[in-house]
Amino acid sequence: MNTSTPLLDKVNSPAALRSLAESELRQLADELRTETISAVSQTGGHLGAGLGVIELTVALHYIFDTPSDRLIWDVGHQCYPHKILTERRDRIRTLRQGAGLSGFTKRSESVYDPFGTAHSSTSISAGLGMAVARDLGDKDNSVIAVIGDGAMSAGMAFEALNNAGSMNSRLIVILNDNDMSIAPPVGAMSAYLSRLLSSKSYMSLRSLGKHIAERFPKQLEKAAERAEEFARGFVTGGTLFEEMGFYYVGPIDGHNLEHLLPVLKNVRDAEGAGPVLIHVVTQKGKGYAPAEESADKYHGVSKFDIVTGTQVKAKPNAPSYTKVFGQTLTKLADEDDKIVAVTAAMPDGTGVNIFQEKHPDRSFDVGIAEQHAVTFCAGLATEGYKPFAAIYSTFLQRGYDQVVHDVAIQKLPVRFAIDRAGYVGADGQTHCGAFDIAYLASLPDFIVMAASDEAELVHMVATAASIDDRPSAFRYPRGEGVGVDMPERPEVLEIGKGRVVREGKTVAILSLGARLQESLQAADLLQAKGYSTTVADARFAKPIDADLVRKLARGHDVLITIEEGSIGGFATQVLDLLVREDLTQQVKVRPMFMPDAFLDQDKPEVQYEQAGLTAPHIVATAVAALGGDSEVETPVRA
Repeated sequence: MNTSTPLLDKVNSPAALRSLAESELRQLADELRTETISAVSQTGGHLGAGLGVIELTVALHYIFDTPSDRLIWDVGHQCYPHKILTERRDRIRTLRQGAGLSGFTKRSESVYDPFGTAHSSTSISAGLGMAVARDLGDKDNSVIAVIGDGAMSAGMAFEALNNAGSMNSRLIVILNDNDMSIAPPVGAMSAYLSRLLSSKSYMSLRSLGKHIAERFPKQLEKAAERAEEFARGFVTGGTLFEEMGFYYVGPIDGHNLEHLLPVLKNVRDAEGAGPVLIHVVTQKGKGYAPAEESADKYHGVSKFDIVTGTQVKAKPNAPSYTKVFGQTLTKLADEDDKIVAVTAAMPDGTGVNIFQEKHPDRSFDVGIAEQHAVTFCAGLATEGYKPFAAIYSTFLQRGYDQVVHDVAIQKLPVRFAIDRAGYVGADGQTHCGAFDIAYLASLPDFIVMAASDEAELVHMVATAASIDDRPSAFRYPRGEGVGVDMPERPEVLEIGKGRVVREGKTVAILSLGARLQESLQAADLLQAKGYSTTVADARFAKPIDADLVRKLARGHDVLITIEEGSIGGFATQVLDLLVREDLTQQVKVRPMFMPDAFLDQDKPEVQYEQAGLTAPHIVATAVAALGGDSEVETPVRA
């Protein structure tokens, strides 16, 4: 692959891009694709989505006056080419690294990122807000939201479309169709029609026709409107969007600049057009053969060899938690035909793909629709099935009302498999699983578990399957397990009972979740300092093991709780018991949890160091509580 980028080297901003001749844009797009591949080969990250919008990115920044015109990328995993063109090329090889560029759009990073993203289907709502603010302020800038067909499957996108269509503010929505077969063939005729229908003359003629029709009786006016919509729908499609109040243009070839540029220009210059939807058809991974041939594998990549496409992945020392969940649920389903698995557009990311291979008729991917996923599971539970909703912690937040109203209030036995608990490294703030313990443990009758290692996860999957009278959840981190021996058969845990892993007399460390290994290391360090230490694995955030908490409080000078979650989670449950039973007078209690801050992307170990949740921090907390001095400062709860 030719890595020379002489034209791109001269384009350090959209303003510089707009100084080029249209005839130069094809070369620029080719060089931008080369630079994107080169950068991601060194950093890892999202590749296929960005390669699919190279030409669209060039065309948008060429036609529109960014950043005055607001350009919003839904989800944002396709924004790397956008970042290269918007004064960030010199830092593009810091993508997803500590102190580097975010893997998504981020307001604090650049004026060219008007809205922060990473969760899907938010762009149209945000764009409409910006468009209305523009109207209220008597401004005339454009607002463009680029949303993929996958993100368009979410209810929020349709809520926004419905609202935008009724308000008639000038908003441009670009549907980046790179997967679903919802479009007629794209070719010269389609491109011609799109240019015609987006042209000022046609839109003006349509407006004139509308005004003329208004002078006739209502029946004729409605008939004229329906005839015009039918004619346009017959040759172009888009009836759904027209019914929602959008002027539909497309489909057009998203990789053909000769098709893109005139349509975008026409829509930009249209006066009084109201909301417009441009349907653009693209290909994920366009221009890089390995990504074209395997779109799923090249959606998110590790570092890779550009020539061969081979990704550089470290050999795992232990199975991933995600894989352990998928394999365990599959084995349980072999013996129980009532078990079903549900995911919201993340079968690979949650391990449901493993289940799907063996039980395809009981595996359901509902698309990017967490709210629907939760209530869908509630419906399954009412009929005696055992649904497992496998959803990332950060994405389950999107379905919280359904968790409360449709599951918890009715005490339906939906099982929530919560992946990506705790810090997630390169995906940063938006994917961090910080709040699920707090938002689930606050719900009556909810059982909340946290796996300390991959063997414990096996037991918790089985335990959840056995709970048939109330909702339950079990959380586990991203990445590999710790390398413990795996059980031959899963064990159903006693509800609300933890376990003591190591006995001591002075300090008690009560760990919930995957900080158990750090707690054991801290116990070794404390032992070396002369402090006998107990380490316990709580297993349950709710109901807590009250007997275990009482024993630790009465038998030790210091009790430390530690969890990979925010304030208001497990420690709150423990402190409530201690206060109500007047046990705080017998022991010094020190809760350790995530700080009150959103941490930027970095290696997970760095994030836990920043959060003050490592073995040295546990030691420092214990020593300080005992009145001693420590070389490591105790974490500050900002």
